Amino acid sequence: MSETIKAPTVAELQAKGETPEILFWVGCAGSFDDRYKRVTVAFTKILNKLNVNFAVLGPEESCTGDPARRAGNEFLFQMQAMANIQLLDMYQVKKIVTACPHCFNTLKNEYPDLGGNYEVIHHTTFLQELLDEGKLKVSGGSFKGQKITYHDSCYLGRANDIYEAPRNVLKSLDADLVEMKRCKTKGLCCGAGGGQMFKDAESGDKEINIERTEEALGTGAKVIASGCPFCMTMLSDGVKNKEKEGEVQVKDIAELLDEAMD
Repeated sequence: MSETIKAPTVAELQAKGETPEILFWVGCAGSFDDRYKRVTVAFTKILNKLNVNFAVLGPEESCTGDPARRAGNEFLFQMQAMANIQLLDMYQVKKIVTACPHCFNTLKNEYPDLGGNYEVIHHTTFLQELLDEGKLKVSGGSFKGQKITYHDSCYLGRANDIYEAPRNVLKSLDADLVEMKRCKTKGLCCGAGGGQMFKDAESGDKEINIERTEEALGTGAKVIASGCPFCMTMLSDGVKNKEKEGEVQVKDIAELLDEAMD
């Protein structure tokens, strides 16, 4: 990569007596999953280009505990959450942006019960705010007029009622946004939520991610846009299953914006 990507840690900034305006919560997928690391890089590049005052926790960041709670291990969830809250409070974190709807939902809606109160924003909402404020300028680039379909993540859509922000960001690309039959409040899960990502499929006629991928391919879109690491994995697997990876790309909204920025 030719350009240098700057992602200071909160500890580094504190050592200089500085406090970041925003903590970018990277999440497990954004840190360790080879495909989703590219989303972390794309979002960081946007933050760098716009001189956003942000930092990451780096090696101090731990899992939010979401998969543990969904899988029924409440004790482990609370252990993870309490350790994270202690760290966030020590650094006096007020505002968190994350590219993972699972992290977003847990930090925003479940940490307050344990005393962790922060302003938590999903990266699609954050990007829309930057567009609205005129700070982020996009030209559409290669996406102009291209058919794009957007898959609603359960934890972003039905759980937190965020439907328009991701779509508004995609519309800024001058793309032709085509909806699947099941979208928004009627959206179909990719098959990975609620801890399902980490277990084997149960017996049935068809995998959910195949069903969802068929709906996405049925729109004729060449790009399936997503805002969630779990959804991205399931849809990418679905596209491979249909042997369409040469024709259809599964991309995060941050990646599309990074490519289309002026």
